[in-house]
Amino acid sequence: MNRLANASSPYLRLHADNPVAWFPWGPEAFALAAERDVPVMISIGYSTCHWCHVMARESFQDAETAAALNDGFVSIKVDREEHPYVDATYLDAASAFTPHLGWPLTVFASPAGRVFYAGTYFPPVPRPPQPSFRQVLAAVREAWTERRDQVDATGSALREALAAAAVAPADAPPSLDRLAAAARAVAAREDREYFGFAAGPAFETPKFPNTPVLRFLQHPALASEVPDAAGVASRALSAMAGSELHDTVEGGFFRYATRRDWSVPHYERMLTDNAGLVEVALAAGEEATATDAARFLVDVLQLPSGGIAAAQDSESIIDGVRNEGGYYRVADRSGLQPPALDAKVVTGWNGHAIAALAAAGARTDPRFLEAARWAADAVLESNVADDGTLRRASLDEIRSTAPATLEDYGGLARGLLALATATGEVAYAVRARALVDLCLGPDGIHPPGGGDPVLVAQGMQSHGVPSDGASPSGPSVFAAAALDLWRLGAGERYRTAAETLVRAAAEAALAAPLAHGAILEVALGLASAPRQVVVVGESDAAIADAARRVAADVVAVVSPAQAQAFADEGFELFAGKEALGGEATAYDCRAFACALPTTDAARLV
Repeated sequence: MNRLANASSPYLRLHADNPVAWFPWGPEAFALAAERDVPVMISIGYSTCHWCHVMARESFQDAETAAALNDGFVSIKVDREEHPYVDATYLDAASAFTPHLGWPLTVFASPAGRVFYAGTYFPPVPRPPQPSFRQVLAAVREAWTERRDQVDATGSALREALAAAAVAPADAPPSLDRLAAAARAVAAREDREYFGFAAGPAFETPKFPNTPVLRFLQHPALASEVPDAAGVASRALSAMAGSELHDTVEGGFFRYATRRDWSVPHYERMLTDNAGLVEVALAAGEEATATDAARFLVDVLQLPSGGIAAAQDSESIIDGVRNEGGYYRVADRSGLQPPALDAKVVTGWNGHAIAALAAAGARTDPRFLEAARWAADAVLESNVADDGTLRRASLDEIRSTAPATLEDYGGLARGLLALATATGEVAYAVRARALVDLCLGPDGIHPPGGGDPVLVAQGMQSHGVPSDGASPSGPSVFAAAALDLWRLGAGERYRTAAETLVRAAAEAALAAPLAHGAILEVALGLASAPRQVVVVGESDAAIADAARRVAADVVAVVSPAQAQAFADEGFELFAGKEALGGEATAYDCRAFACALPTTDAARLV
């Protein structure tokens, strides 16, 4: 029985014809494992993951390996991008068995969901000290049948350790002094020769863009306390833009570089990296780099539906042979079939792209603003369930059954707020506020329905503080959206929500700032008075153009009627603001206290 052919994930569809009797993520697989009294093998990856493809070709398409899996296990295939809760939980569990975490992630669990062994890629033949995948299967099967007590003890101990990983929240958000110290610690890790950040004292690679950390360093609140913070970010951006990590043909940046000098990229191109780099480049004043990353999002990743695909693969077919990176290493690609897109539309990730494109469209090319509007309308059409809640993703406009996460609610809300301030259309801000409100309950901040239902039933949820990797974690981006609502005058409850999430992550983030850039950026927003610039009048006026280049937390350009509409909907920042004498008028505010209105663009600096 082929259970993956109609999956809402391109990654699962890639495995539909394997001889392995795959199940998608859900309770059915665990129930069958209990009935058969066999362990569960959970394989987690994503469609643009090179080593996932390698392991699929070597092991999951091999008849003998598939027979061993089908005889002694129930096998589950998971798209980590569709099920981030599942991925995060099993990554936490796998850290007990291997320090080398990554994908494909291979996890073995009891039918009750208790993990007792895990690893990443396993080769088809032994490569000492690494065993072959079939040797791993044989050892796990032997342990399950001959040493069940030890297996159960390992699983129980690991579940208890996951539950104990919860950290008590701080009494208050971190002060500006502590955040500045974290920024100095990050800056001290700069690779002074090739820029970006060293992975360790020996400058190990690979090297990632790490856009959440770059945005943290660019926050204006650090300008006096850590004068070179923004320079660290600008140098990293310039180094990437001038390196092989940057695709100058089609625009955009690759996932990471395998060399310290940003050379020899891993050639997949991700929505998340490129959306983040658009915002980094705009903050650095590098509009050409921002435009280049934005055109990749629009020209390559945007789908006919308007939604934006998750990524583009590193592999393509050249002369009948699968080739990693070959497509990208030639200047003339006109005769080549491009690498496949992972065409699922991830709700939160599209929110990141919408925010980036709205900002780029306001500053550079208006077509990016239209692309942001198109993407927002597509996501609101395809990724919203009948009850008004979000779904994690869709494929070919078919909604996934995967529940949406805080990243989805916060990411989409943040994107809609950026679109609202760029276009002046309050409906997007109202929709964003409604999404945030769905997650603010009397029992805490969480998406409707809580976490993944299978993990909840098994008691296997991750309780640690999630890190900010290629993009902000769920709590980080939700806190950012809540803070944006407060800055627009939507009410103190939104600042309180942001504070709650920052306090929960504060100590972990300050201890490891390179892994928590996004939540630290929000913390800076709480520790400093916001700057809010509202221009009421013609959107093409000189003072409107000047406002869009101001380093402010809010920049909104609206007509008089739009300003009134925002005020009527409860966004108090816009109350009483009008175009004086019919001329475009700027209101430059600090923490809602505004200087005298001006029509002089030179006064906005």
